[in-house]
Amino acid sequence: MDKARIRVKWKPDFWFWTTLAITLVLILFLVYPLITLFVRAFQSSTGEFTLANFEKFFTHAYYMRGLYNAMFIGVVVTVFSIIIGAPMAYLMAMYRFKGQRMLDILIIIALLSPPFIGAYSWILLLGRNGFISNMLKVVGIKLPSIYGIPGIIFVLILRFYPYVYIYMKGALQKIDASLIEAAESMGCGPVKKLFTVVLPLILPTILAAAIMVFMSAIGDFGTIMVLGEGAQVLSTMVYKEYINEVGGNSNFASAISLIMGIMTLVFLFAQNYVINKRSYTMNALKPIRKSNFSKGMGILAYAAVYAIIIISMIPHVTILVTSFLPVEGKMFRAGFSLASYQTVFSMLGRPIKNTFVYCFIAIVVIVIVSMLVAYASVRKPNALTHFINGVTMVPYILPGAVLGLTLLISFNRDPLVLIGTSTIIIIALIIRRLPYTLRSATAIMYQLSPSVDEAAISLGCGPVRTFFKVTARLMLPGVFSGAILSWVTILNELSASFMLYNSKTITMSVTVYQYVARTEFGTAAALASILTLTTIISLIIFYTMSGDREMSL
Repeated sequence: MDKARIRVKWKPDFWFWTTLAITLVLILFLVYPLITLFVRAFQSSTGEFTLANFEKFFTHAYYMRGLYNAMFIGVVVTVFSIIIGAPMAYLMAMYRFKGQRMLDILIIIALLSPPFIGAYSWILLLGRNGFISNMLKVVGIKLPSIYGIPGIIFVLILRFYPYVYIYMKGALQKIDASLIEAAESMGCGPVKKLFTVVLPLILPTILAAAIMVFMSAIGDFGTIMVLGEGAQVLSTMVYKEYINEVGGNSNFASAISLIMGIMTLVFLFAQNYVINKRSYTMNALKPIRKSNFSKGMGILAYAAVYAIIIISMIPHVTILVTSFLPVEGKMFRAGFSLASYQTVFSMLGRPIKNTFVYCFIAIVVIVIVSMLVAYASVRKPNALTHFINGVTMVPYILPGAVLGLTLLISFNRDPLVLIGTSTIIIIALIIRRLPYTLRSATAIMYQLSPSVDEAAISLGCGPVRTFFKVTARLMLPGVFSGAILSWVTILNELSASFMLYNSKTITMSVTVYQYVARTEFGTAAALASILTLTTIISLIIFYTMSGDREMSL
């Protein structure tokens, strides 16, 4: 007797249509612009295929100098960020440190503050007419210039060493203490134990932090524009080539952007290759118990850690103090004044309003999309969810100036013209910062048992209603950390916004940069203080609501 074959007819459900819609949006606003950028890089102004853009880049000393500067800055900043951040992470993870929570908050503030604020504040202190510079001139001491490549490197190191600290501290806390104890029982001293046990275990994390620092350094825009004084790197070249030609030479700007993208991919693949060769799997069944410092070591450790953090916070203190100083012309005077804040609230209402409105819309969309994608990826994985998870990580490694250019050249003509609208800035913010929250949402979904969904469905609650009534509420606390990180970075976004704004869509970060460029430091300080204060409040809310949980990147 022939066996009957039962065919189950597949019907698209809510999750299929949701992931399909998100996929189409990503194709339109991320994949299509990237393809357009790639095609433009190999086109002439008349649309013909050519390698002339790349030939121009690699045969002119000016552009090769920009490539060299970018590589040099990236490598030096990465090396010194590891030299500073790694020992700090080791001390804070292995030893009892008083005030550690506050120190963690200060370190994260140094990382998440607007990228150009450090540059601007160090100009106030160490510039040609800076406060510290003038004091030292009186006693005949002349400091090296804060401008140019050395100054850029100095400011970027102070901003990016927290990447290494955060990554490494998290990895050190996951090491099983039994491994350390086994090494000690075999006669390993502190130094040998560090190099033969601890470092091999956390090598993948060090490399992950290094690639993050490197990509952030070569993609930095604001610091280099403020301190560069003629020093060119790839990120500023992309902007200047596009603007100087009034859009007429966007093909060459696309070629430079493509070179930047290839650089980051090469380093990312190299990192992954080393990680695959040298990675280890471990479970911290027995977490490391923190030790107490010996008296001499404690003094040195506290002095070093607090010195670095104090130096890191000098820019923020400088901004806050100068925002309350009276300004005469372009010079600060002694005394107290609210004139800068009066100027901000009377004349700059549009940038403040734009920033918070754009950020609010972007973060709401990011949270909703992240939760939907995370649920579909974990509970109902398919080709679409794999595509979404892969594509959304591209902006994680793509410099902001490059992303801004891709949107500029893709949506400046029919059938979809978005240039000059708030929509294109919001889209850029969503695409650029979606990975943070998506990673957090996916991680929390893996921790939620499917039995919770099944129980709700067995009680008559439909699958879609179960998600919104039960699963989404359980996800929210875990999604919160990624959402806060996305919120803070959106507030301080400059590079992509700088490529896309106009007088009606200008944001606070762009406005601060403009006032710094015009040397109107009082107004810039007041506006920057508002940004910094918002960042601090956001981080305090995160730590208050998340308890002892660490912020992850």
